[in-house]
Amino acid sequence: MNKLLLKNGIVVSGKKHFVSDVLVEGEKIKKVAKNIKTLGTEVQVIDCSGKYIFPGFIDGHTHFDLSVAGTTTIDDFKSGTKAAISGGTTTIIDYGTQYKGETLKKALKNWLDNANDGVSCDFGVHMSISDLNDNVKSEIKEMIRDGVTSFKLYTTYDIKLDDDDLFSAMKEIGKYDGIVGVHCENDGIIKELRSKIKGDNNKKVLSHALTRPAIAEADCVNRLAYMSHETGTAFLAVHVTCKEALDEVKSAKEKGYRVYGETCPQYLTFDDSVYNDRFEEASKYVCAPPIRKKKDVKALWDGIIDGTIDIVSTDHCSFTKKQKALGKNDFRKIPGGLNLVEYRGIYLFDAYIRKKITIERMCELLSENPSKLFGLWDRKGYIKEGYDADFVIIDPKKSTTLSIDSQVSKSDYCVFEGKKLNGKIEKVFLRGVQVVDENKNIIENVGKFLKRRLYREI
Repeated sequence: MNKLLLKNGIVVSGKKHFVSDVLVEGEKIKKVAKNIKTLGTEVQVIDCSGKYIFPGFIDGHTHFDLSVAGTTTIDDFKSGTKAAISGGTTTIIDYGTQYKGETLKKALKNWLDNANDGVSCDFGVHMSISDLNDNVKSEIKEMIRDGVTSFKLYTTYDIKLDDDDLFSAMKEIGKYDGIVGVHCENDGIIKELRSKIKGDNNKKVLSHALTRPAIAEADCVNRLAYMSHETGTAFLAVHVTCKEALDEVKSAKEKGYRVYGETCPQYLTFDDSVYNDRFEEASKYVCAPPIRKKKDVKALWDGIIDGTIDIVSTDHCSFTKKQKALGKNDFRKIPGGLNLVEYRGIYLFDAYIRKKITIERMCELLSENPSKLFGLWDRKGYIKEGYDADFVIIDPKKSTTLSIDSQVSKSDYCVFEGKKLNGKIEKVFLRGVQVVDENKNIIENVGKFLKRRLYREI
């Protein structure tokens, strides 16, 4: 059994940070205390003086091996999880998709088969329901029994559910205390606005943003919050992008509804001016919902501070420039998504150094809250005795420059190209084994599938 001792690091939780040692035996944390004494030479000792020790980060929103817009994401499970763990994400929850005509059991098998080539971090699967019938509804209990305790529903795209099926699916999920994440955009509004785009405007990337307005998102968050309350199902509004939708999440929370909010780094950074650039550049930022106004960036940061936003995920859905060019003559055909899974941790650490958030809040957003919402609260997300020995060690005295030159994702561009951030991820451990050193993957393909428990309220 391997033994590891992290000495004199700044251990971070959602409530406090403190200098401590952390002792690991095998895959688990054995002890957290000051001045832990060890005998013999069988213990690997790492001096963490002046460095932060976080519990491994959990990204609850990734899309690996996803077929969309006539193509497939460039990052599969092998490359995507390698990118994730290089940035300190030791667990991802990917969105498995039930394609039309499939059972949920078949959809889950497809996603587990996708991971057969190797995964470098631990992973779980949300089950996206796109074809609801009585047989599929009967499978929901089985999914939860098998450790798939969270579900995804869409209100747009060709995999959307109409309101009657949304309500019915949520009611069934609520019977077993599952949680549902919903892509919230009013499909009717989008279709109407897109039908008006003619001529050269079809080639403008800005048309993507103009035809997916904030009201389309806010409307769905409002309706799903009420459905959630009526059906007794916890509801996560995924990738919240704008003040209007954020206000709906906040209002639902104030009513005592079990409603939670997620946002992503792209919505905390960029504004819709990115869509005014030439196609090759502007298309890199196409995602749904789209990037919004400067006022929305500020509102989302305010939502992080006041607790309206509960988690920061990435919605990692990566493509190449060639794939994005599929929509060069029609903005509707641009595959939507950004490659961010390896940047989220150091991005928020930089926000801490810049005093935008506290170090404790960072830990809540990236580790503790995702562990609760996604049923990993018994083993992941905390540095506690008996928990998995997943750690991210960050040196605050160093810096990180984000660039395609060092990017692990297979995408051939970096949306944060040249951005210099405070802090550097020095080491990452997965269940007691060091897998990353100075942002470089040194051990791969040691991740495993996680059967998850029911969610726990934040």
